[in-house]
Amino acid sequence: MSEDITAGGITVRLSNPRKVLFPDDGITKEDLARYYADVAGRMLPWLRDRPITMMRYPDGLSGQRIVQKNVPAYFPDWIRRVAVPKESGVVEQAVCDQPATLVYLASQACIEVHALTSRADRLDAPDQLVIDLDPPDAKHFGQVRQAALWARELLDGELGFTSYVRTTGGRGLHVHVGLDRRAGFDAVLEFTRRAAEALASRHPDVITTEQRKDKRGERIYADVMRNAYAQTVVACYAVRGRPGASVATPLSWPEVEDAGLEPGQFTIFTVPARLARTDDPWAGFTHARYGLGQASERLAKLTPAT
Repeated sequence: MSEDITAGGITVRLSNPRKVLFPDDGITKEDLARYYADVAGRMLPWLRDRPITMMRYPDGLSGQRIVQKNVPAYFPDWIRRVAVPKESGVVEQAVCDQPATLVYLASQACIEVHALTSRADRLDAPDQLVIDLDPPDAKHFGQVRQAALWARELLDGELGFTSYVRTTGGRGLHVHVGLDRRAGFDAVLEFTRRAAEALASRHPDVITTEQRKDKRGERIYADVMRNAYAQTVVACYAVRGRPGASVATPLSWPEVEDAGLEPGQFTIFTVPARLARTDDPWAGFTHARYGLGQASERLAKLTPAT
């Protein structure tokens, strides 16, 4: 059985469209593909020119997850490829720059789409930094909200940035800052590490930078490793491979201040309606590009030398 979906002038034939990918929710491959076709207009700006990693579930969530960077030879020619250097050579990765690509990936049981924090023309120069606030479990989301607000106070109020926040589609929040691509990955990772350590030193009972889970206790982990070369972050509006089909969703800061916010409220079922009635809370992100020079000097005055 097959089903055709036309997106952006390209018709994609879905293979096995009735295949259930989310057994607890009854969500099929066709449901996933139509969601991505519906949100492509808001999702593609965050993917364009970025090599992606595909999280594929050929047998649905009950089966094996395949983490795939390379583009299979059978992918259609109209899907853009970019050669990404790695230690042992290069890997050819796909780029999502048109709606049909998202639909085709869904046909390949790619539920999650993750992207580099750099763009194809300068793979060694990140254009954003991210602090991933990861709680030990869902019941700590109130502390995640508070940690994100503290991160905003540091990044915006003291370091001179404009930061943006979103759900991860899981239990936590991501805080992002747009960069001017003058700093390389090592410098961005080191800067973000120091910022996270500043947060943890100010709020040691709530935030930690400890990588070992057994040493974090009930604290929120401020993870900065997404800022290393060739690491990826889940794309805005990407579905996550979790029961409930949650979605990584850009938020406004007032939404984070709302104690009623729950990450599970943003799903494949609710996000399209949200996009139809809500202005883009990240509309200014691409215009807010910062260097690290002055911010590094300010941060050095806030944190002791190590």
